[in-house]
Amino acid sequence: MTARASGLPAPETVLAERGEDRSPAVFLDYDGVLTPIVERPSDAVMGPEMRRIVSDLARRASVCVVSGRDRGVITDLMGLDDLIVAGSHGFDIWDPRHGAITHDASSGFEELVEKVTAEVSERAGAIEGTLVEPKHASVALHYRAVDPSRHGEVQELVDGVLAAHPGELRVTPGKFVHEIQPKIDWNKGRAVEHLLDVLDLRGPRVLPVYLGDDVTDEDAFRAPSIADGGLGVLVIDPADAAERETAASAVLPDVDAVARFLDGLGR
Repeated sequence: MTARASGLPAPETVLAERGEDRSPAVFLDYDGVLTPIVERPSDAVMGPEMRRIVSDLARRASVCVVSGRDRGVITDLMGLDDLIVAGSHGFDIWDPRHGAITHDASSGFEELVEKVTAEVSERAGAIEGTLVEPKHASVALHYRAVDPSRHGEVQELVDGVLAAHPGELRVTPGKFVHEIQPKIDWNKGRAVEHLLDVLDLRGPRVLPVYLGDDVTDEDAFRAPSIADGGLGVLVIDPADAAERETAASAVLPDVDAVARFLDGLGR
């Protein structure tokens, strides 16, 4: 079930109804949640105050970062190496205490991704302003710096790559980015459910909480553990909330509000 984001309450309101006597298990997207969206993905470094807040929260609750970025990139940008990180939309999961957390979709796609990454890189060279980001289980084509008059060419590029691999790929649009990945039944929501199982975080005393800002986070908001009695929080500018349908149950306006919410959750 979805609702207009502008009509959703603050997460503290939902917590008052669902969170009593329950310990949070917190899942966090990275870009747009722990750091603002920036033009160059490599500049999205977590600030020191957010780093402190997340570290404090992780000492009191289970905290996992679930991102479309590569796992190693996220770890470097956070400046933290003691959190569980599910990179590449949950394809690549690492627990610093126990090592890799595997699942049915965690391997077998490498050759296809390598080939598609080369194709996207070659075609994108003709469109000024594009940025190709190779990842563990996908390739991201960023076009924030592309002249709007050429956005149609970006879409044609993506359509061409999909047509060259019929039935093998899927594309997820984001904020000025197309994420091309193998057509495998795996996403952030599946990753959250898998982590709840592996980390033994099921039960009436646990409140699963997921914070995200992008289209790919809707899979997590729709995950049964989040949608049915958990807490899904969409981070969205109020100016955009009236146009956004979401499966989340609460909203926050920006990264600063996320910091305040997580700080309160940790206390």
